Amino acid sequence: MKVLYITNGINGAGGLERVLSIKASYLADHYQYDVTILCLNNTDKDPFYAFSDKIKMVSITVGGTPIKYIGSYKRGIQKLVKTINPDVISVCDDGLKGFFIPKIIGSKIPIVYERHASIQLNTNPSIKGTLMKKVMQKLAADFSVFVVLTKSNLAEWTSSNIVTIANPLTFYPEKPSALDTKHVIVVGSQSHNKGADLVLKAWQMLQERFPDWKLSIYGKEHPERKYENLAKELNINNKVLFYSPVRNIEEKYLESSLMVLPSRSEGFGMVLIEAMACGVPCVSFDCPSGPRDIVKNAVDGYLVPAENIEVLALKMMDLMQDDQKRKAFGLNARENVKRFMPERIVKEWDVLFKSLVQ
Repeated sequence: MKVLYITNGINGAGGLERVLSIKASYLADHYQYDVTILCLNNTDKDPFYAFSDKIKMVSITVGGTPIKYIGSYKRGIQKLVKTINPDVISVCDDGLKGFFIPKIIGSKIPIVYERHASIQLNTNPSIKGTLMKKVMQKLAADFSVFVVLTKSNLAEWTSSNIVTIANPLTFYPEKPSALDTKHVIVVGSQSHNKGADLVLKAWQMLQERFPDWKLSIYGKEHPERKYENLAKELNINNKVLFYSPVRNIEEKYLESSLMVLPSRSEGFGMVLIEAMACGVPCVSFDCPSGPRDIVKNAVDGYLVPAENIEVLALKMMDLMQDDQKRKAFGLNARENVKRFMPERIVKEWDVLFKSLVQ
């Protein structure tokens, strides 16, 4: 089976790159797929995550004015598809341009779209946002299959070609976190969507009661250090630590006792299943559209009404002060997350791809 993945790049530290590294590598190593990954502007160099040596990496150059960019993007993809003649193409691009791949290629090759984000990420109440949402909804029907990550994501789309396949786990350590450190972890870029400002405001409410606890935030820094400045304004900077993305994030989970996901929207929430695999309970906003399909409320973590800072702080406090409950939730989390093991999830992809070429 010859599969071509089309994406923007693999040198970032995001969830899409993480999932692609696991999935594509598993297909190449365990199912003997012939896998090629197409990136833009040499972003296949120095990947943040490890990919199988069996995978071929290629890049096309795009840039210039919008018209030149579109032209180079179209020509580059058409040339590569003609050269390698894949059995299936899978598009991993949460932006608008990825939706045009079927029209760009214009062949009978089955094309799958992998949606890694909630449609809410790309839309807002403006006329531009509403128009973009309508375009996405219309073009989704052009794909052979349109894959979303959760049942909640499924409800966002109107096409009849939508199926659900969850993301696979990145790791499942032999021993879980002991949950005995006074340490809370957040993993996600310092962007508005990931809600670092919301967890900082919640932390301000907790600092006086839990002066010996610390909060660590791992993720791509805001270019203007917006959230570090906010921590100073809230007078919590002495107990909040900011770190760039790290490849050994598993170790950081294992050093933590609680994981918080303060996102305004999620396509899935890879950081949730990663923390849970390490036996770390999670407190997450019930944002569109992934967390509610991962966290079992009051069983292995807590789901909090979206952007409700006061309730977020209360649920964090509940697990920070109750060692017994925190450890019970952690055990449940580690057990419940087994449903996302790669051998189960990637098998679904193998079945899907093979069904498209029969």
